[in-house]
Amino acid sequence: MTVTAAGLSAGRGSETVVPPQDFTVSSGEALVVTGKNGIGKSTLLRTIAGLLPAMGGAISVDGALTPEGEPAEHVSEIAHYLGHRHAMKASVTVRGNLAFWQSFLGGVRHTAEEALEAVDLSHVLDLPFGYLSAGQQRRAAMARLLVVERPLWILDEPTSALDVHAQARFAVLMTAHRAKGGLIIAATHHALGLEDARSLHLERDATPAFHGFTEEDLAAEEGWS
Repeated sequence: MTVTAAGLSAGRGSETVVPPQDFTVSSGEALVVTGKNGIGKSTLLRTIAGLLPAMGGAISVDGALTPEGEPAEHVSEIAHYLGHRHAMKASVTVRGNLAFWQSFLGGVRHTAEEALEAVDLSHVLDLPFGYLSAGQQRRAAMARLLVVERPLWILDEPTSALDVHAQARFAVLMTAHRAKGGLIIAATHHALGLEDARSLHLERDATPAFHGFTEEDLAAEEGWS
């Protein structure tokens, strides 16, 4: 399974923010998008996910099936998108929110109890989502990735609001997802525990650098917060 970008550019409104990008991510691989605040990381991820129209170029899928068993033609048919917002209703219980996503996405499902246990949140199953702390809300949103199987995880600052323990737990989940042939495309300012991932570094008015990624690269990057 591969996801390929060919000259993919992204923007806001009529303005192109991210110049043309070329990359391929295959089963078991991870791509980390880096760069300063406002450079267009979130815009690029939303474009990859199909939430924004591309300003140019294309993003394609090969070797993947939709939940209905048909060959996938669009990234949105095979992807989970975890953005800055949690996409969970505050007044609805965590169980109810996860049940909605199971119904909406379809495909191979796992119980809400199993998903929440994986993020160490079994005790909040029947609490309204809005009652949870910021860190708990983020972990409950991460459980969306687990209640329905999707091969591609598109993650925008996934570890924001998480403590060190929760970050390590999520790193384990990402490793397990990749071990099953899953793909990850993530934007971050922080190390995610994906030491063997590749990096797509975005810069203003410069040719984006595509190179090998290490945890040391992240630690040494200047201007990150």
